[in-house]
Amino acid sequence: MTADPVLRAVGLTRVHGHGDNAITAVDGVDLDIPTGQMLAVTGPSGCGKSTLLRLLGGLDRPDEGEVWLGGRRIDLLGERALARLRRRTVGFVHQDFQLMDELTAAENVELPALLAGDAPRTARGRAAALLDRVGMADRDRHLPSELSGGQRQRVAIARALVNTPLVVFADEPTGNLDTAATHDILRLFADLRAAGQTLVLVTHDERVAATADRVVSLRDGVSAGDTPLVVGGSRLGGLLGWER
Repeated sequence: MTADPVLRAVGLTRVHGHGDNAITAVDGVDLDIPTGQMLAVTGPSGCGKSTLLRLLGGLDRPDEGEVWLGGRRIDLLGERALARLRRRTVGFVHQDFQLMDELTAAENVELPALLAGDAPRTARGRAAALLDRVGMADRDRHLPSELSGGQRQRVAIARALVNTPLVVFADEPTGNLDTAATHDILRLFADLRAAGQTLVLVTHDERVAATADRVVSLRDGVSAGDTPLVVGGSRLGGLLGWER
């Protein structure tokens, strides 16, 4: 991991609503994330985890504070520039997968590359390579309805990687998965981290958080802890009950 952060938040604040109904979802959060780190954001429901993730990934704008990605301040970008940045620089993995039902696995993975302007042949080749990387090459022509939850999440991860993002954001990526599928996805995240991919994931599952390099906990929108973890194959396997 490098010393300079690939992702930085400075005094990040987001308020939902107005007047007496205003709720401060994220309150003055400072955060530096180095390249290649896997960061888990934890905390109780409603503490601001998903809001923080959306702010860091450029899906929402802060009311106060700054977001820097790859050395560039992104919270001041116009909508079109921000959309271009999201397509090319970040990848998102959601709890409910958010695959397009009418597209095959391969077509779902290709789509962000096509939207970013890649030639169809280039997008097709990249999608095939990524589906192979996540163990889904033999399911490339299947529709999402023909895949298990774990398989759909693997396709979603491949899609998040197709434009070679600086950071992959994952919002409760194992929340809809059974134990076996959860283990598979965490192995995949560990492999991505080992390859140098920066990952930021929101989770309420302590077992999932324990596989990260670092855990930031939120309480009522405020950072309540920032803990580096001892990670490695033996710790990861021991925590989850499987061997890498």
